[in-house]
Amino acid sequence: MATMKWTKLTITSALMLSTLASTTVMAAEDKEAAPDFTTRTYHSLEVNEEILATSQLFKYDSGLTFEYPDAVRGIFVTGHSAGGERFEKLVDLIDTTDLNAMVIDFKEDMGYLTYKPEEGSPLAKLGIGQPFIKDPRAVLERMEEKKIYPIARVVVFKDSELANAKPELSFVEGNGVWKNGRGESFVNPFLKEVWDYNVQIAIEAAKLGFKEIQFDYVRFPEGFEKRADTLQYSMGEYADSDLDPVQRRVEAVTDFVAYAREQLKPYDVEVSVDIFGYSATLPEAPGIGQNFSRISENVDVISSMIYPSHWTSYFGIAKPDLEPYKLVSEYAKVENKKLGELKDPPVSRPWLQDFTASYLGAGNYLNYGKAEVEAQIRALHDNGIDEYLLWNAGNSYSPGVDYTPE
Repeated sequence: MATMKWTKLTITSALMLSTLASTTVMAAEDKEAAPDFTTRTYHSLEVNEEILATSQLFKYDSGLTFEYPDAVRGIFVTGHSAGGERFEKLVDLIDTTDLNAMVIDFKEDMGYLTYKPEEGSPLAKLGIGQPFIKDPRAVLERMEEKKIYPIARVVVFKDSELANAKPELSFVEGNGVWKNGRGESFVNPFLKEVWDYNVQIAIEAAKLGFKEIQFDYVRFPEGFEKRADTLQYSMGEYADSDLDPVQRRVEAVTDFVAYAREQLKPYDVEVSVDIFGYSATLPEAPGIGQNFSRISENVDVISSMIYPSHWTSYFGIAKPDLEPYKLVSEYAKVENKKLGELKDPPVSRPWLQDFTASYLGAGNYLNYGKAEVEAQIRALHDNGIDEYLLWNAGNSYSPGVDYTPE
């Protein structure tokens, strides 16, 4: 097992812990947040990795130092870009503008890691590593040098690789794993084995030095309610639930988020979740199991995907892609109200559009560039939201944008 480095343990307290016998150990200053073992009596207690990992007093130290920015203003970066020549161009973009963060693919949309874990890593035996990023630690060290806040994107339940390797963790149709119209497969949010698989990947990202884990595709497949009774799959611990099918899905998705956040606490990282923007406009998205408020209660950051191109006629806007300011502004009002109802709301950091949706057809889209990106950022700002992320699948971002428009 790899040696772990932990902070917040003084020499004196280490010596005291190593010699304690028949002593009640308080593992956390905040007793309400502490796990069940906090008041257990230990005999011949040894300071070991397992105890430190589950204690709220101790935090893993990756050896890298990143400060949370005044407000995160970030861009999406694929594994290919992070590991290739484009990376330095993106570093330069951030270095010469008010951008300050990168969301880097760590586990991507098909279920692969974007790097090959070293021998000895728990992830090495999974066989899902790809050589897109030759040296992820070097990438993070460069980001530390340039004060770029690092966020690891971990795609969770859309995972063709795991689904095909272990159909019992997926949804089966006939004699094979079910695929959507794009040929993609999902794994089953009801199963804790799937949760643990993704949490272990997130932990490795934190140990490498990422300061935030962003979970994406935290949901059932789109339109799942239409095939829930025909696909073959396990409901795991939810099989005996008294909840209706919609609420079972909501419960499973919400429970995963809460579980992952708890497991990541010793690693001193923020936890964020990407979520469909329309989920904030409904009590919940019934087919996919996303409840905006319940997920928001269990994360540090909520990132709604509110690309104007992804909305149909909504908020009284017939063609949303043509009106980026109005669409984002109307959405922000709805989200602000929803988050305002929570006791401890997360940071709002929506995903914005920096791409042209020509697939919408003539008359239904704009060529997105400086003006359209700034309009979305200004709409958020005018509604009191100053954090955001920009999406462009090819990582080619519009030049000349004022990222902090007033």
